Amino acid sequence: MTDVAHLPGFSRRNGTLYCEALAVRSLAERFGTPLYLYSRQGLETAAADWLNGIKGTHHRVFFAVKSCSTLAVLRLFDRLGLGFDIVSGGELARCLAAGVAAEKIVYSGVSKTRQEIRSALTAGIGCFNLENPQELDRVQQEAEALGVTANISFRVNPDVDAKTHPYISTGLKDNKFGVSYKEALALYRRAQSLPNIRISGIDCHVGSQITQIEPFIEACRCMLNIVAALKSNGITLDHIDFGGGLGVQYNQETPPTACGVISRMAEICREKGFGDLSLWFEPGRSLSARAGMLAMTVEYLKPTEEKNFCIVDAGMNDMLRPALYQADMAVIAAEDRSDTKAETYDVVGPICESSDWLSKNRRLAVKEGDTLVMTCAGAYGMTMGSNYNTRPRAAEVLVDGGKVSLIRERETVGELFKAETIPAF
Repeated sequence: MTDVAHLPGFSRRNGTLYCEALAVRSLAERFGTPLYLYSRQGLETAAADWLNGIKGTHHRVFFAVKSCSTLAVLRLFDRLGLGFDIVSGGELARCLAAGVAAEKIVYSGVSKTRQEIRSALTAGIGCFNLENPQELDRVQQEAEALGVTANISFRVNPDVDAKTHPYISTGLKDNKFGVSYKEALALYRRAQSLPNIRISGIDCHVGSQITQIEPFIEACRCMLNIVAALKSNGITLDHIDFGGGLGVQYNQETPPTACGVISRMAEICREKGFGDLSLWFEPGRSLSARAGMLAMTVEYLKPTEEKNFCIVDAGMNDMLRPALYQADMAVIAAEDRSDTKAETYDVVGPICESSDWLSKNRRLAVKEGDTLVMTCAGAYGMTMGSNYNTRPRAAEVLVDGGKVSLIRERETVGELFKAETIPAF
């Protein structure tokens, strides 16, 4: 097994790392670094894993736009049949710009402004996932003003421990997300009485980078208890939305498959007598992470008494996950070397923070000027990027067999402050 054997669209042949038919080193030389590169094959394989599902199971898949919002990726997923889960007016605008039909969009998020709600209603999105009573009132008011009906579900917090990093655990009762199990029934009754509201389903989301199936099972059973209570009160639902959160193999993790999650949720629903519900999922990471890599150039090799540093031109402004979540991301060489011995390095970036590291304790045979890549970088990479230290954000390319397209130009320094003005002092 090679270091990329688990990544569809990537391979290592004769020591050279390829994205489909193109050598990664050649892409780095052509477009410069830092560089995000995506494999069309990898994106299509991940989409098929979710969309194919289980025979006889009615399910829908909505890509979590926050994980990778590049227009070319959205357009490809749209053509493959995915819907889209958004959390802001900006993500709505991105989806529409990519040609997505508004009815394929689900709007999540804890702080939807009136303008965002109005824009979503005007566009005609498929469903709002509501997170508090006041939001229900706001959607009703805006829908009434526009003379339309809003499809809604409530995001219910099931108080499930996803056993993931605390920053991306979203289903515990002390998290800011959703409404409590106890208040859900009253909120659905209230929604049923509103003239411009149509109840569509129930929603939950317990966390991100989940590598066990048990949190999904626990959340499913909790949601079905509420569905049963609603049914006994004369409120029927069309769908149950399990959110996203399915993890990927960054290193040695062994997460369940998309097919496995869909199958188990469908089985539990049938056991509880709700096999007619449409099952909705909102994956992000498991659709885009493995299809993307972040290429970087080695600027310096810096040995110290304590450790060896491999200093590269990509940093926490390009990939925040290691600094924010202490994520253990794999960094590998684009070309195998036999002319230098492997050493253990901390791979670090140029940002003026000690937290600016990309990977620790990596065995690398590397020289200055070499190309390294971070694998599984296609989710929560570019979307969490920043201009800290006045650094332009990276370029992005999409590889399709032997063809490559520049899908986002590299920012220039001038673009970073062209919107600023200096007053007359």
